[in-house]
Amino acid sequence: MTKDMIINGTHGYTPEDYVQPPEPEVRERLEWFKDQKLALMMHFGIYSQLGIFESWPLSDADASWSRAQIDWTDDAETFKRQYWNLWKSFNPVRIEPDKWAALARDSGFRYLVFTTKHHDGFCLYDSKHSDFKVTNPECPFSGDPRADIVRNVFDAFRAEGLAIAAYFSKPDWHCEDFWEGHGLDRTVSRMPTYDVAANPGKWARFREFTKNQIVELVRDYGPVDIIWLDGGQVQRRAGLDIGIEEIIAEARKYKPDLISADRTAGGPCENVITPEQTVPPNPLAVPWESCITMGTGFSYRYDDEYKSPRELVHLLLDIVAKGGNLALNVAPQPDGRLPYPAIRRMEALGAWLKIFGKGVYATRPAAPFAKDSWRFTGAKDGGTLYAFRLWAENESASREETIPVEHPERVQCVVSLATGAEIPFHAANGGLSIRIPEQFQANAFADGFALSLHASA
Repeated sequence: MTKDMIINGTHGYTPEDYVQPPEPEVRERLEWFKDQKLALMMHFGIYSQLGIFESWPLSDADASWSRAQIDWTDDAETFKRQYWNLWKSFNPVRIEPDKWAALARDSGFRYLVFTTKHHDGFCLYDSKHSDFKVTNPECPFSGDPRADIVRNVFDAFRAEGLAIAAYFSKPDWHCEDFWEGHGLDRTVSRMPTYDVAANPGKWARFREFTKNQIVELVRDYGPVDIIWLDGGQVQRRAGLDIGIEEIIAEARKYKPDLISADRTAGGPCENVITPEQTVPPNPLAVPWESCITMGTGFSYRYDDEYKSPRELVHLLLDIVAKGGNLALNVAPQPDGRLPYPAIRRMEALGAWLKIFGKGVYATRPAAPFAKDSWRFTGAKDGGTLYAFRLWAENESASREETIPVEHPERVQCVVSLATGAEIPFHAANGGLSIRIPEQFQANAFADGFALSLHASA
């Protein structure tokens, strides 16, 4: 998917439209971003209680794919009224921000992408510009000392040394200046319910509302490292100009190196490209991050099926080899805990990264990037090439493995990242042949080797 396409709620990406941000501190921060490699993404909200798609079932135009799990009523109005009342039962009393953060740190994650507000407009923080929020007395969780969920989560992750990306939906379907009447008693799509060009005053109010909430997050819930703006239909090319440059400029008064991920909108505020549920086929020469779910969806699903640890390791290596970061989405349960199967997979990923992370973090793409069962990364100084052998299930290492490097004559030394031991090697057809010691114990998912290189001619 490319450009501003949105299919079944999934965004495309716009590398061909990338604009380098003019601010030097933002460009410097983007180099930091490219070092991080792994983010924990978390979708949490009132929708979590039902185990359905986040927000999207409210849109009649998206009903064909988003309401498949709505099996208790066929009446759209009944469902929408039920959905809007979910905040009156939202009570995640077993929420565990400290445990989330400690697990994320131990599992090798470097930053958090957390939903402060999804398209339904329900704020998981104490916004001064909306009453549709977790701290409203009508929400049962409002009386809990942790009711300002965003503040508690952000503080917990920062305490563990992780950076913060604040997910924020530009469309707000609860706001009367976007969806009149909250979309009830009418047929609605992901777009405003009125003609924006014919109602400039109404749209101006929505622009100001959006600006106030974004600035509020950066100013009052900081330090925020990334503002992660979802809802790519709200953009100038679609006739829905919210003045994003002005908003980000105001936010950067409080965080000058703030990274802005204005998804699919192009221009100077889409500092990071965000492919969704997909990995680009080739390396991208711009900062990018694939947001991919561990389970089948971004929001919590009862009896969900999760990717295996092997799949997660291979996914991470494929993304990193192409120069990107992986934002791995793990959705909390309605009570606030993380699903046990997801925890086990995070721990397995972390155990692998403790051994092989040197070839993952702070690396850059290096040819041949991805070939056969191998993935490659490079040290930023160009002196080391990291080669990862992906193992299929029940596959074991042979005594001879050929690393398909492009210039085997440059290799001075091959070292196992797992053991630190040097590996015998010689040039062979198609690359570099390495001799695996008899005592070598292959990792279950992937093994990594550091190839020290002579300077290129």
